[in-house]
Amino acid sequence: MSLIVQKFGGSSVADKERLFNVAGIISDAYRSGDRVVVVVSAQGDTTDDLLAKAAEISDSPSKRELDMLLSTGEQISASLLAIALGTMRIPVVSLNAWQVGIRSDSNYSNAKIKKIDTERLFRELDGGKVVIVTGFQGINKFDDVTTLGRGGSDTTAVALAAVLKADRCQIYTDVDGVYTADPRKVPSAKKLKEISYDEMLELASLGAQVLHNRSVEMAKKYHVELEVLSSFEKISGTVVGEDVKVEKMLVTGVAKDTNVARISVIGLEDVPGVAFRLFSLMGQKNIVVDIILQSIGRNGTKDISFTVSENQLPLAVSVLEDVYGKGSVSVESDVAKVSVVGAGMETNAGVAAKMFEALYSVGANIHMISTSEIKISVLIDRNDADKAVAAIHEAFIG
Repeated sequence: MSLIVQKFGGSSVADKERLFNVAGIISDAYRSGDRVVVVVSAQGDTTDDLLAKAAEISDSPSKRELDMLLSTGEQISASLLAIALGTMRIPVVSLNAWQVGIRSDSNYSNAKIKKIDTERLFRELDGGKVVIVTGFQGINKFDDVTTLGRGGSDTTAVALAAVLKADRCQIYTDVDGVYTADPRKVPSAKKLKEISYDEMLELASLGAQVLHNRSVEMAKKYHVELEVLSSFEKISGTVVGEDVKVEKMLVTGVAKDTNVARISVIGLEDVPGVAFRLFSLMGQKNIVVDIILQSIGRNGTKDISFTVSENQLPLAVSVLEDVYGKGSVSVESDVAKVSVVGAGMETNAGVAAKMFEALYSVGANIHMISTSEIKISVLIDRNDADKAVAAIHEAFIG
């Protein structure tokens, strides 16, 4: 008898037919003898619809009240799925965050899980029930509902798998695994049988939307083996784990991220402490900075450019203009980040040159470059992103 955690995304539970499809997957696992904990996201476009309702009332609603509103989406999914399983005579209970005891910090809209109480979960499991848990949410020290930000249901599933010491954590999505590129954009993309935590973490951070980077980071930390599967096809998926048995590929995947913008702060004094001051301002507002480029100082001044996500751009610009003035801050939002990832890059020369040749072949101009041991990222014009991904994929993977 195994203990498994299964997570189903919004598209997997979007309507009656899909709810019963998911109920069938859960029922099969339960009837095979597994103990099953299920994590669900809000149905389909529910979260977007709720945000739109809030926007009708206020241009700047309280983050606390938004969390209260958005948390209802997962409760609807959990209860409907429990009702569907009940019609199949599967003993089941749906629980939300406070009933489970998922404790978080108080960073509304982007909270982090601090602790999970397992007593209620094990009591229900020991009673022979399937336990359905609302993803994406927690409870802070004030007993307020918090939400965990983008990909929060993945994070909930991995956190539960970690504290329950589950045998595996299955992430069911509308794709059947992790591919070397987005198969909708690159028809020659290949499905990976397995991928390392580090490679998956890089791909998730760089725009690959199969898993969220916070969930992969947590899985690596607590040694939770993940399996990415399709809700709609009964075929093998991709295993994400510590030890990848196959020989390391030079490049495991190519990713594109269009949720990015470049900010340049012009004419900064070329003295020690300037970068510290600038990025302290970003850190104080929880603005995540990615690629950074500093120009060579001339005539006592220098420029610093960096990228942020588009959703954090207005706040970043507002903070910088308050300190440096509007004339010193420029923005480019029509850009995209394209990246190659692969553990094999550590021991092979010429990867950057091959990538840049592929970009040159499609006329994509490079604005910024960032590298790590297993990743190279470039910032290019957004209009060039799709053809750049296709050219790079063809160069490395075929």
